[in-house]
Amino acid sequence: MSITITNTAAKHVNQHLSTRGKGVGLRLGVKTTGCSGLAYVIEFADKIESDDKVFEHNGVKLIVNPKSYAYLKGTELDFGREGLNEGFKFNNPNVKDKCGCGESFNV
Repeated sequence: MSITITNTAAKHVNQHLSTRGKGVGLRLGVKTTGCSGLAYVIEFADKIESDDKVFEHNGVKLIVNPKSYAYLKGTELDFGREGLNEGFKFNNPNVKDKCGCGESFNV
């Protein structure tokens, strides 16, 4: 099952990669935290590790370590604006519950 990125999010990532001047893509992951157990981690990736899973969609490489992939498979990464706020949104079909503040989730 792949991990995808919307066209809007891909444009945003490519713009920042170009401004940054380096990077091979976007690293997605999860970490243990929050009241529901897991939180998303997103950062620019400068290299791909030998055990990483790599998905290329809309011109962006999405890089995920094997541990995080179990929680992210089938996820679509989007980018949007709501009022004055903007940011990435994970449309993750594996999520069973989210905390009230929206910062963490569980599967």
